[in-house]
Amino acid sequence: MEDSTADVAAASPRFRRKSSTFIDAIHDMPEKVEMAPAQLYSTESGRLFHAGKIAIATVGLPARGKTHISVALTRYLRWLGVKTRAFHLGDYRRATLPAGQEVPEDYFFLDASASTVLLRQKILRKCREDIYQFFERENGQVAIYDAVNPLAAGRRSLANELAKHDIQTLFIESACHDQRIIEDNVRRVKISSPDEYAGWDAADAIKHYLARINAKIPHFETMEEKELDWIRVCPKQRLMLTLLTAIKMINAGDKFEINNRNFGYLARRIVFYLMNLQIKQRRAYFVRAGLSASNTYMSDDGLSDIGIDYARKMTETLIKHREQEHKQEIQNEEQEREQRSLVIWTSTKKRTIETASFLQDAGYPVRQRSQMVALNPGVCERMTERRIREKYPEEILKHEADPYHHRYPRAESYHDVAVRMEPVILELEREGNDLLIIAHESVLRVLYGYLMACKATDIPKLSFPRDEIIEIVPESYSNRSIRIPIPGLPNDTIPSSPEDIRIPVPPSGTLTPINIGEAFSGNATPLLSGSGSPRRNASPNQDSDHRGEGSMLLVDRALRKSGYLPQNKET
Repeated sequence: MEDSTADVAAASPRFRRKSSTFIDAIHDMPEKVEMAPAQLYSTESGRLFHAGKIAIATVGLPARGKTHISVALTRYLRWLGVKTRAFHLGDYRRATLPAGQEVPEDYFFLDASASTVLLRQKILRKCREDIYQFFERENGQVAIYDAVNPLAAGRRSLANELAKHDIQTLFIESACHDQRIIEDNVRRVKISSPDEYAGWDAADAIKHYLARINAKIPHFETMEEKELDWIRVCPKQRLMLTLLTAIKMINAGDKFEINNRNFGYLARRIVFYLMNLQIKQRRAYFVRAGLSASNTYMSDDGLSDIGIDYARKMTETLIKHREQEHKQEIQNEEQEREQRSLVIWTSTKKRTIETASFLQDAGYPVRQRSQMVALNPGVCERMTERRIREKYPEEILKHEADPYHHRYPRAESYHDVAVRMEPVILELEREGNDLLIIAHESVLRVLYGYLMACKATDIPKLSFPRDEIIEIVPESYSNRSIRIPIPGLPNDTIPSSPEDIRIPVPPSGTLTPINIGEAFSGNATPLLSGSGSPRRNASPNQDSDHRGEGSMLLVDRALRKSGYLPQNKET
């Protein structure tokens, strides 16, 4: 029996694990069917929005952002509940070639040798077999085929072949004429491979890579086929729409051209998302709001003295960290470049606005987002866990069964927060500057869950203690989180909200996503590590410190149920 691509990939030293289509939540489908974080409804077929099977094929030369678009689009569609998977042809190529063997020089040539043609056909056949299996056996809805697809004849053949399987094809071309954007993409993604450019000077490696691409892909035809559905995206003019179904993205999204023959609702959602997507490098930072006098949902007090001290130290830490990052970037690139601008978003609550006051005084722009208000606890506000258990025992059982979708009386669920957060998510994708988000922990959980591709069941458990700034670094195949300690804070400032069992944000360098099932493996989040130790409280009160009796019993019960402690009879 022939080995699967996953087996070949695992045994291939040249196969970059982080780009694998088999190891993370962006590329792996969940083992069991469950509602996605922002999914509004489910269907018997598993397909949403009255849309059938859609294949999205990328078009463009290397280092133009195709993989970034593929992964970002996969993350967004899965967030909505659309069953989506990305298939990176480069991964299949690396998995197929023996260790140490380079791609043949004529691999992308029209007049390639017979052996090269056979190699190309083998790689393409395996990738497309996996795509068909995803649609037919796994009931998938959107497959993203990430490849160069350089020739018009090949694109027509691909669309015709998929149409025989009742699959609509949408092409997305990413074109870029800005040399700086291309070099940034090469530096961040292409030359970072340890087996190709180890020990090279960065500038020399970039020149060598671009020269190799120009030699190996001499023929490239931009999307002009009127009979196909396509979108072209570029970066100097912000937006241009023509009623033409392909998409061209030019220069990282500054210009769009759309050939729309027959767009349905889901395809239009994809187009709208791409209009907001930034391919350019920027970072997001998450911090909690400082403490106020009452720290309840309904109150709108300003910061207490402890909260003001926290805001000052957080500001100093963030500015120092960004300066260090900027110096490191200059050192790595061996050339001067301006520091990226920083924008601050807060909710409309005074405590979040005042947490940003020191940054605003330093000249950074601050914007308020009404959607970023904390989760509404409803009738349970100011109630202790003991009181909630006495008054609402049935609600407690419902909450323990599904803490993400459950609402206490007159309250919101995390799902409600995720749905109202969609305009913020699209604005976050559109933001071209570095972004600091100051909000309540419930809001940070949802936004972090989106960027790091967390499952809905994981989001209520994420912990954001106040003595850390969480930095998210976008990368082509997966985002990466970094924890930045805020020194000198008193202990009563640090604890996170005791709403559910906590999963601390992963340690620095952790790649998306959090995987509960592998809590003690390399890329997963340790269930019992970090400053945010797991605690359980059925109360949805915001920033409350009431634990109530029975908390430790619930922690123990959850750990045994998850398999992290041995099973025994409960007393």
